[in-house]
Amino acid sequence: MRGPFVQDKPIYIQVRELIEDQILNHQLKEEEQAPSTNQLVEFYKINHATVSKGINSLVDEGILYKKRGIGMFVAVGAREKLIEKRKATFVEDYIVKLVQEADKLEIEESDIIRLIKKVKRGEHHEH
Repeated sequence: MRGPFVQDKPIYIQVRELIEDQILNHQLKEEEQAPSTNQLVEFYKINHATVSKGINSLVDEGILYKKRGIGMFVAVGAREKLIEKRKATFVEDYIVKLVQEADKLEIEESDIIRLIKKVKRGEHHEH
């Protein structure tokens, strides 16, 4: 197996997130054809059932839709749906952990905000 896959998350979820990310960063636009299951299997050298499970979960959520005999396409409104879904988990996945760690390290709220602004500007190196 190759590709950007990590061990601590099911591969079908990672396949799904790869496609979601392509939609979010405008690589795949509404009504454009998404990579086929076979293309993903070939490119990443992973099991067909794994790829299908990831793709089908996107179909179930209305992010992709099938055109019979042609392939999978990005649904209208898919990007907005993904943004809303990811925003909902953003606080829990990132902000809560950030605040908890900052509290352990006794980093003040104003310092957290200053550090976030530095990172956003591309000035990552804080010692």
